[in-house]
Formats: sequence, C-alpha cells, structure tokens
Amino acid sequence: MSDVLQRPDVQRRPADELRPARMWPGDVVKVGVVGLRTRPMRAFLSALGIAIGIAAMVAVVGISSSSRAELDRTLASLGTNLLTVTPGSTFTGDAAKLPTEAEAMVGRIGPVDSVSAIGRIEGAKVYRSDKIPKAETGGIAAYAARTDLRAAVGAKLRSGTWLNSATGSYPATVLGSAAAEQLGIGRAGPEVRVLIGGEWFTVIGILEPAPLAPELDTAALTGWESAETALGFDGHPTTVYTRSPEAQVEQVLSVLGATANPEAPNEVNVSRPSDALAAKQAAGEAFTGLLLGLGAVALLVGGVGVANTMVISVLERRAEIGLRRSLGATRGQIRTQFLAESLLLSALGGAGGALLGMGVTFGYAIFQGWPPVVPAWAVLGGIAATLGIGALAGLYPAIRASRLSPTEALATT
Repeated sequence: MSDVLQRPDVQRRPADELRPARMWPGDVVKVGVVGLRTRPMRAFLSALGIAIGIAAMVAVVGISSSSRAELDRTLASLGTNLLTVTPGSTFTGDAAKLPTEAEAMVGRIGPVDSVSAIGRIEGAKVYRSDKIPKAETGGIAAYAARTDLRAAVGAKLRSGTWLNSATGSYPATVLGSAAAEQLGIGRAGPEVRVLIGGEWFTVIGILEPAPLAPELDTAALTGWESAETALGFDGHPTTVYTRSPEAQVEQVLSVLGATANPEAPNEVNVSRPSDALAAKQAAGEAFTGLLLGLGAVALLVGGVGVANTMVISVLERRAEIGLRRSLGATRGQIRTQFLAESLLLSALGGAGGALLGMGVTFGYAIFQGWPPVVPAWAVLGGIAATLGIGALAGLYPAIRASRLSPTEALATT
C-alpha cells in the first residue's frame, strides 16, 4: 500500500477537495417519497389527520361564503330599498293602530316610488274544513291585502294567480307558502276552498316564501274590499310596505314614522327587512368562527400525528441513517431528508383535505340551491398552514436523526 502511495504516477487529492455529493431538490423529493412508500399505511393515517382538519376549515369557509353569495343574490333580486311600517305600543302598553289613511299619507312622501299594505282581520281563523275543532287554528292569520302587494314586496307565485281588481271583491284568497303546507294544499284551483272567519274562500294562488316579508308565509290573503264586506275588516293597515330609490332610503326612513301616524309617531315601528337578513348572516358568520376554531384544533392534532410518525420513523431507521452517514452523507443531508418526508406527508394531507373540503362545499351548496363559492385564500391558506405544521412537526425528528453518529446508529442494529 505504501509503495502505491509513493508512486509518482498516483496523484493524491487534497483533503479540502473531498466534499460530499450535493443533493439537488429533485433528489430530496425522491428520497422523501421513498421514505413514505416504505410505510404506506402509517403515512396514509398521518396524512388523514391533516386532511380532516383542512377539509373542515375549507368546508366551513366555503359554506359560509356560499351562504353570503346566496344572500347577496337574493337582495340583488329583491332589493334593499323596501321599508315597512307597523304599529307599536301606546304609553299604557296597549297595542297601537295605524290610521286608516296611513297608506295614503306614506304615498305622498316625495321619493317614494310605490306603497302597499296588509291589514290583519281580527277574529278570522283559517281552517281547511268546517270539521276541524275551533281551537286548532294552526297559527294561520287572515289579512286583507292590496292588489299591488306582490309587486311591492317582491313575492312570487308558486301556483295560481294573484288578487286583482276583479277577484279582490269576491271570496278569493292567496295562501302563503307555510300556510298552504299547514293546510295540506299543494296547488290552487276553483275546486280548492278554505274556511276564513266562517266564510268559504276559493284558493286562487299560493305564494313562494317571501324573504323580505316573512309574515306573508303564514297568511291567508284576501282582497281589501272582500275582507271589509265578508269578514268585517275595520280598514286599519297593520303593515305598510314602501319602496324608494336606494340613494334616498335613509331620507325616507327618517320621516316615515311621523308621516304614517302624525298624531303619535312614537307608536310606529319602522324597519328595513334587508337589515334583518344581513343580521342573520352576521350571526351565522359568528358561528362560522367557532367552527373554524374546531377545524384548527383538528389540524393541530393532525400535526402532532405527523410528528409522532416521524419520531418513530427515526427510531426504526437508525440502521439506514448510520449506513448513509458512513457512506458520506452529512448531517444537513439527513436533516433535509426527514424534513422533506414530513413536508411531503403534510402536503399530501393538505391537498387531499382541500379537495375534500371543496367537494363538501359544492355538494352542500348545490343541495341548498346556492351558488357554490370556495375562496382561493381558504384553499391556499389551508395548504400553506399544513406546510408550516409539517415543517414544525418534522423539525425535531430531523434534528434528532442528524445527530446520530454512524457508529452509534450501526451499533444498535
């Protein structure tokens, strides 16, 4: 051996030129994939924990966004310029009444484009037949309605026709969606009748649910004239609906109460139905925050699972680590290998969870009839979160693996 080293034709390389081979990004990925493929079931279960957390977060954000898109679409079609006037309470606590002229006085407000009204018919109960006990009213109220009411509130017909100048003076009624369901009536027709205040009325129409006027859903609506002549309606409106240009809604809102009842404006309630829908959405978004927190907890649990998998992997692969170190792998390369495995494991779980969350969102939105919306920030943020958790989960196992000396690792095999 010494003779060989002393031969002039054999050149020895300086010690500073003996460097380990460099691992390119492609090599790092290949090594990481090999490590996961050797234990596929364990890798799948660890990735599943990450996937469940990401799927929960993406689905919650997606369903909330789809609900908001549906609300925006509804308000765009129905408008946010509808205002309602209802009677409040007197100083003594009794129920107040709107003047019979309230509708006409509101119509005199300059910016108002349209005005309509309904009036509750006190004592008029609604029944499917005269065989039903009087106490079983089903919560259905009878109202006198103006013929332009449907256009004012944006209600749509499910079946039949709306009240007009001809049917408004005859015993005809239009049922709200919930009222028709309560009475067991699926369609309108000349042979379909209900009993209102002891009088038979023909059901000429059934409404779809009215988001901006939910009181109509449980109502049986008759013509104003018919209610006065057949049911003893006193002519006092209980709800006045008015629309005005969007830019002047606040101006109309400020004078609506005093105009509807000049003698007692404090006994009038004025509201904007679209605000109630927005408040309902805001309450739903608060609940969404809670669900996001639960999703984050599930994601954290998944990260702990990844860390546990990588620690066990280091313990089980001490021989591999020792062999690689003895063949020239540096500590940095060992750290990179195990950190790459952790990142790949988390990335697989994150991508699978994002797809699952998107699928849940699309399925639920289509089932509800909503436009499916999944914000890009939710998907990208979820995947980025998994990579961050994967890096943290794999950091300790990677450092631990890199600190094993070749002799120590091989001696324990």
